[in-house]
Amino acid sequence: MGHLTLIDDSLAPRKAVLDSLLAWFFVIIWGSGFVATKVALQYTTPLVFLSIRYGLGIVCLLALALVVPLRWPRDRREWFHVIVAGLLVHALNLGGSHYAQYLGLSAGTVALILAAQPLLTACIAALWMKERLIPRQWLGIALGLGGVTLVVWHKIDRHAMTEGSLIAVCLSLFGTTLGALYQRTFCSRVDLRSASLIQFGASLTVLLPAALLVEGWHVRWTWALIGASAFLVIGASILALNAFHLLMRRGEATRVASLIYLTPVIAVLLEYLLFDVIPTGPSLAGMGVVCAGVALVAFRKARPRAP
Repeated sequence: MGHLTLIDDSLAPRKAVLDSLLAWFFVIIWGSGFVATKVALQYTTPLVFLSIRYGLGIVCLLALALVVPLRWPRDRREWFHVIVAGLLVHALNLGGSHYAQYLGLSAGTVALILAAQPLLTACIAALWMKERLIPRQWLGIALGLGGVTLVVWHKIDRHAMTEGSLIAVCLSLFGTTLGALYQRTFCSRVDLRSASLIQFGASLTVLLPAALLVEGWHVRWTWALIGASAFLVIGASILALNAFHLLMRRGEATRVASLIYLTPVIAVLLEYLLFDVIPTGPSLAGMGVVCAGVALVAFRKARPRAP
């Protein structure tokens, strides 16, 4: 037993470094997705764009499957859980957030509302997943939400808050929260690559008929649309989302979900670098508050080594 403990202790620093790299990769790519989505929606409609996105994702993953064999779900029940998680995370979450912007809700407002995910995650994890949150973590969650409010407050356009857009973004919030927890609970052992392929197929099956029925097929093909689609498919839907689920498997749900607070910060920084939009004083203050909140939620005291 002592030998096994020493092996675990020796691997702990590597695990911590890998988790940190995965976390920052997720934050940067997911935050950049706000900019890429904004670009893509200039040339098509939300459900059509998501249909293109998932169709491209299926092609990429099928090509990967020719090189690296995939491990498929073991039985019908596991297939069912993978599909349900995919419809929540991909169809409901992204469909709602894209439509909220399409209906006029600003990107800042969408980011602010979706940043409430750690609050919902914390409540669900505490009530039903036996996770205990100490006061410091609750304080961190509150600080994170307050910091996000400061970051995006200057972008909020209250005139754009129509009933439809608010319903759409709230559906997105519940989709991403429940989907992440559902996948962690019921799909913890599935191959993330095969799960992504199944979930893309399920989402495309639902969204494509809805796109044709509600929106028609209106696409203005440009290199900007193609580039944004490729970035969101490979970077966000495949690599970043799988990194997020891998982190969910390796740590507490609330700690991982707190990373969502950093994505609006990345969006503001990219907006400054790409469009020369200088952050306001409240934005800079909010970034500091966000980082402090995430640190409170994510920080863990080092465990003493076994003798």
